[in-house]
Amino acid sequence: MTDLRSASSIMVKKKRPVDTLLTVAIYVSASISVILLIGIIGYVFAKGYRTVTWSFLTTVTSALKQTVGILGNIVNTLYIIVITLLISTPLGVGAAIYLNEYAKPGKLVRLIEFTTETLSGIPSIIFGLFGMVFFGETLGLSYSILTGSFTLTLMVLPLITRNTQEALRTVPDSYRNGALGMGATKWHMIRTILLPSSMPGIVTGVILAIGRIVGESAALLFTAGSAYTLPRFTDSLADNIGKMLEKTTQSGGTLTIALYLRMQNGEYDIAFGIGCVLVVIVLVINMLTKLLAEKLKPIKN
Repeated sequence: MTDLRSASSIMVKKKRPVDTLLTVAIYVSASISVILLIGIIGYVFAKGYRTVTWSFLTTVTSALKQTVGILGNIVNTLYIIVITLLISTPLGVGAAIYLNEYAKPGKLVRLIEFTTETLSGIPSIIFGLFGMVFFGETLGLSYSILTGSFTLTLMVLPLITRNTQEALRTVPDSYRNGALGMGATKWHMIRTILLPSSMPGIVTGVILAIGRIVGESAALLFTAGSAYTLPRFTDSLADNIGKMLEKTTQSGGTLTIALYLRMQNGEYDIAFGIGCVLVVIVLVINMLTKLLAEKLKPIKN
């Protein structure tokens, strides 16, 4: 009889005041985070939505035409996002696959992991100085979109690598053993089993990288410059492609650079308007990335 009572008492959940207090603290912390996000976005939009017009989005600032626009800065931002991700994503995912699936645990792996962690903690202004000296002066790229993209690649590479590593570690070993036991090669197993299964974690790393790219200003001040001109297209497709490629070798200020310069000049309405556009761009890119991740997920029966 005593054993039955003790067994039943073990099955009954005992509510302790400490558990209740911690649960309330968790919900309060989560609520504060959501409220802060909504508050910041709401404040930015309340201050800047009047500035965001069709003309503001589709023209460039010109004293002769008396226009105030950010189209050039939007194009420069998209250029830097695309180029940086095209370089950093394959490198980061490849490095994570090597460290997690191929490299044997030892001093080399620990050294590489320590290096990536150290890189992620270096201030962005240091990356900017390095990018200006190495990419800008040594390689002769000067102030250009390529210089800014190469510099940002160094900044976001550790972020993508570490997130991909953690995502690969969440895949059960039974997936690996099952695929290898059925005769699949290691690379086929990685390509068809591990990468699709870890895609949500990889996408999270890419989203965080996009957020850092879009929000970066200190490093780009030293590397990308602040120009906001647009290529002058013609009727020739070949000429237009050439001008688009040539644009990468020219100075290009992003939206954050434009926002910084506007704030410095006391043009707060325009700065908040640029802030609204930045928030929308980040949200749209995140949604598109999430949709892509859903498409790449393995189909479960």
